[in-house]
Amino acid sequence: MEASQLMLILAENNHLETKRLYLRPVTLADAAAMYEYASDEETTAYVFPRHQSLAETREAIANFFMVAPLGKYAIETKSEHKMIGTIDLRVEAEALRGELGYALNKAYWGQGLMPEAAMALLSLGFDSLQLLHIQAFHNLENPKSGRVMEKIGMTKEAQLPLSRLWRGKPVGEAMYGITREDWLKHVL
Repeated sequence: MEASQLMLILAENNHLETKRLYLRPVTLADAAAMYEYASDEETTAYVFPRHQSLAETREAIANFFMVAPLGKYAIETKSEHKMIGTIDLRVEAEALRGELGYALNKAYWGQGLMPEAAMALLSLGFDSLQLLHIQAFHNLENPKSGRVMEKIGMTKEAQLPLSRLWRGKPVGEAMYGITREDWLKHVL
């Protein structure tokens, strides 16, 4: 499948729905809800630098989520109609590969919401985009993120010691992944 076809599929699927969640484009109207968790040290410890102001959150939304919105979603609860996090599927069209990334307000941890959102993106990636492999990384000091990956059928494919610089110190990462073949076994 050509890159332009993949981008069209992502554009056609910019709104997704699960049992408890809406996945939709991130907008500037989400700034206050995003700042609620983006300014929290515990939530952002392994994901991105903590936001210092609402203005910084607005800039992040404009410069990351809105400048190239395809594959990037706000996670909104159906019950509260509140944006509680983000999830994205970055597609490498030439290799038919994707990478999953996510952040969730800590007030919603432990409820199975992130695996629910991630399963929707795996379905999009494998069923609609026909990707061959989807991977995700987590800081070795953040095993809870790895647990999310395991819940959605990913397996640990590599451990990368001191693989990147994070907040001024070298950290290791674990790489999890799932193939289209394993996805089909997992969902059937």
